[in-house]
Amino acid sequence: MGTVDHLAPERNKAQFDVEEMKIVWAGSRHALEVSDRMARLVASDPAFRKDNRPMLGRKELFKNTLRKAAHAWKRIIELRLSEEEAGRLRFYVDEAAFTDLHWGMFIPAIRGQGTEEQQKKWLPLAHKMQIIGCYAQTELGHGSNVQGLETTATFDPETDEFVIHSPTLTSSKWWPGGLGKVSTHAVVYARLITGGKEHGVHGFIVQLRSLDDHMPLPGITVGDIGMKFGNGAYNTMDNGVLRFEHVRIPRDQMLQRVLQVTREGKCVESNVPRQLIYGTMVYVRQTIVADASCALSRAVCIATRYSAVRRQFGADGDGVETQVIDYKTQQNRLFPLLASAYAFRFVGEWLNWLYRDVTQRLQANDFSTLPEAHACTAGLKSLTTTFTADAIEECRKLCGGHGYLCASGLPELFAVYVPACTYEGDNVVLLLQVARFLMKTVSQLGSGKKPVGTTAYMARVEDLLQCRCSVTKAEDWLKPNVVLEAFEARSARMCVARAQSLSKFSNPEQGFAELSANLVEASIAHCQLIVVSKFIEKLQQNIPGKGVKDQLQNLCYIYALNLVQKHLGDFLSTGCITPKQATLANDQLRSLYTQVRPNAIALVDAFNYTDHYLGSILGCYDGNVYQKLYDGAWKDPLNDSVVPDGYHEFVRPMLKQQLRNARL
Repeated sequence: MGTVDHLAPERNKAQFDVEEMKIVWAGSRHALEVSDRMARLVASDPAFRKDNRPMLGRKELFKNTLRKAAHAWKRIIELRLSEEEAGRLRFYVDEAAFTDLHWGMFIPAIRGQGTEEQQKKWLPLAHKMQIIGCYAQTELGHGSNVQGLETTATFDPETDEFVIHSPTLTSSKWWPGGLGKVSTHAVVYARLITGGKEHGVHGFIVQLRSLDDHMPLPGITVGDIGMKFGNGAYNTMDNGVLRFEHVRIPRDQMLQRVLQVTREGKCVESNVPRQLIYGTMVYVRQTIVADASCALSRAVCIATRYSAVRRQFGADGDGVETQVIDYKTQQNRLFPLLASAYAFRFVGEWLNWLYRDVTQRLQANDFSTLPEAHACTAGLKSLTTTFTADAIEECRKLCGGHGYLCASGLPELFAVYVPACTYEGDNVVLLLQVARFLMKTVSQLGSGKKPVGTTAYMARVEDLLQCRCSVTKAEDWLKPNVVLEAFEARSARMCVARAQSLSKFSNPEQGFAELSANLVEASIAHCQLIVVSKFIEKLQQNIPGKGVKDQLQNLCYIYALNLVQKHLGDFLSTGCITPKQATLANDQLRSLYTQVRPNAIALVDAFNYTDHYLGSILGCYDGNVYQKLYDGAWKDPLNDSVVPDGYHEFVRPMLKQQLRNARL
């Protein structure tokens, strides 16, 4: 018997070609095809089952993850998958594992910072998984402040070796994923010391465990740091602690693409510019922005489908209650999150282009765009991850009480996602870096040094400080140039105002520290402008498919006008818009919600997620939520027996008033 599609009436309302939208979301027809094939491959394989994750104890959970990682690798080998296919397969397995760090950090670090010889030696081993690597940078006492790391690497000219050592408790490496139980090797970041002098923090390839029996090598203390937030979730990962007691490694295991240490212990800069190291950072941060759109779209898909299934209050003559998605309060909370998922998707695509562009320029010794690319990836990493973490929690609330069940998929998604606000740069620290860059840009405006890329609008600062918004009726807010100008003016005015406040301090550093909270606000305004402008640029491209562009246009303006509403203080206090224009923006937003409503289910269908990947009963494709929740409840281990373990010891004596004789 076929399943009934409870959401079919919703799907029939769509005013656009969903298949074409899937291609837009995936990035290309090819990307959609690969993603779709890998998603189905994973979903149809019982070895990748994950609905029992929240019920497993830590040891079982971890062993289960090792089994899945091995099974995934076996499938990759058997099916001779390309690197692209293998990456998608791991993505759809959807379980944080040591392989994430091996492929996502260890290999890119050697690729980015190793010499050609080092790459020839280590990358084939890593690609075949004959060694398993992790990325050991963060320590117990330092994370964001990389220059403050305490692990040392001292060159010993007698033996031509580096001695890696943890001089203090706080110098213990702490947090690296894959380190706790699995990795055989690590790229370890340590202070380089040679001839009694320090030469900054550098990366070293260090073997941690024997390739025969997996025991830690002499001088190495290593283990897992314990349970983390949430049920299941990131507890599938062996985040680790690592200490070195004078561990010796050959000199050629320092990553030497930028700096070499000679046999005599002299430091020699190579002809490779050290800015290339930033290329790796830009790469990792652009993948994090892409991940944000994935996590956000998952949560939004669950909340949107469930909002269409759930009915509450407002029964009509037939006694049929109102779909929750029809309430304006629900739309006002949900639709901006849907719009943001698409917005982050497109800014992620653009960042991918930026990474390739910067890499080409670096190879041609052109560093002109690097500071801007660095600031913009830092800012967008911060903006998208902070927003996504909050949005997943908002989606849980949008699902009412049932959102609190592990079966909704949202608690686990939240717990797995929130560390992104901290790793690869704490989000507030990153916004302060962006603020430094913006203040420098403002200070150079008079000097004839033209701002580039995402700060190019600053060149028109005189106009932006003067301009008046031209909106006189609600529809005027649907003009791209009107929206862009409002966001540019807001950002420019906030930056200039902060720069003026800073100039009143005799000590600029003290001023920066004092005004840091205000500077963060200016960074956020600048980053939101980038997202809005990239969404608008996307709409200027040729987008095929019936009604596809119209839907994206609606989402673009929902994204922008919702930000105007949220940050109204900025727009009004800097005089970018008037209170009357703010009211018109709000009116336009409401009418956009009405236009999105019939397309909402189709817009989340375009993410093309399988039920396996979503991992949510509330978000299941067919909308048969209540039956599945009911059936699922009986599978909990607590329901294995009718009378619970402990009844005879503790409950029965209470009921029979015999607690005095019970041995508690």
